[in-house]
Amino acid sequence: MHLPVLENQQINEPKARAMIRHAINVGVNYIDTAYPYHNGESKPFVGKALGNGYREKVQIATKLQSGDIISREDMDRILNDQRARLNTDHIDCYLVHGLNAGFWKILSRLGTPDPRGVADYRKYSRR
Repeated sequence: MHLPVLENQQINEPKARAMIRHAINVGVNYIDTAYPYHNGESKPFVGKALGNGYREKVQIATKLQSGDIISREDMDRILNDQRARLNTDHIDCYLVHGLNAGFWKILSRLGTPDPRGVADYRKYSRR
């Protein structure tokens, strides 16, 4: 999620919070985040912006970075860090970022993902 920034490239928190909450108030129900957004500051900001009951109104998506995974413990550590940075107990849609044949082999060896698993993104759109 690209957010408004100040001259020093830091997130303009009041403006970005107002923007996110307005979007939710008019029907947006899907927030996408990732580690690199805003030099790693996107997730903590989004976690704060979704306070005061806004978290319950949206589905949060984030990504498993393919280059950082060697073991199941790596996956768990990264997921737990992402949940903490987002200030949430769960992530609704966990996407695999940078999937290629090599990373698919690693994931398969680790017992995930279930190749039958297919996300239906239509359920996140307003009808």
